[in-house]
Amino acid sequence: MKFFYLSMFALLLVGCSSGPRFDDSYTAIGQNSRVQYIVLHYTSTDLARSLHLLTEEEVSSHYLIGETPATIYRLVDENRRAWHAGDSQWQGRTWLNGTTIGIELVNQGFSDIPTGRQWQPFAPAQIDALIVLLKDIMQRHQLAPGSILAHSDIAPQRKVDPGPLFPWQRLADAGLVPWPDPTEVARQQALFSASLPTMHWFQEQLLRHGYAVPVHGELDLATRNVIAALQMKYRPARYDGEPDAQTAALLVVLASMAAPR
Repeated sequence: MKFFYLSMFALLLVGCSSGPRFDDSYTAIGQNSRVQYIVLHYTSTDLARSLHLLTEEEVSSHYLIGETPATIYRLVDENRRAWHAGDSQWQGRTWLNGTTIGIELVNQGFSDIPTGRQWQPFAPAQIDALIVLLKDIMQRHQLAPGSILAHSDIAPQRKVDPGPLFPWQRLADAGLVPWPDPTEVARQQALFSASLPTMHWFQEQLLRHGYAVPVHGELDLATRNVIAALQMKYRPARYDGEPDAQTAALLVVLASMAAPR
């Protein structure tokens, strides 16, 4: 009997120390996910080093996808903040760690050799796994196409990942990323070939698309970096940061596709 009372007393103590009790029988309809964007990165190193950096150092991501096999590692719960974006901005929102899901792809990135910069391609199985993961995340968080960003989109002055060899077109074909119609781009490009818009126009269009860019009418390094980020995504064959007719055409077509904010 003495043991029974001691056991009951212990249970009461546990109950008192477990925190408040909640009634979850009501759920508000006025809510949505805190996640607004998904940000894609490459790791610049191999799998073993990537796992070390993302689990034992201060940088982190929600997911890491290996090359062969294309294993998806879940490193941070989606309800928690991962430290992957750093100083970042998109569509006027800043410091995006709190509103994004970060996905790292094991990839060496680039190496500079005497003939120029050499980029490592992504393994097809790795992209297959990424597409499955992206579809799952977007469905659960009710994210619209266009919510998937490059690290270079949100931090164009610091970052270039996932780089020009990342296959954005494959994501577009899977219905995950809006893609400018090439026929319309060619039509607009022909119009702009006769006369390019001003640099102020380019900067305003880039800002409208979502990039953090100065709007002062000068082609400075910061503006070139932003233009290069756009080109790397939609025209990876040439990403020199030059405000040319094709880049102007891409901006016009992308603007016509953008959903109201």
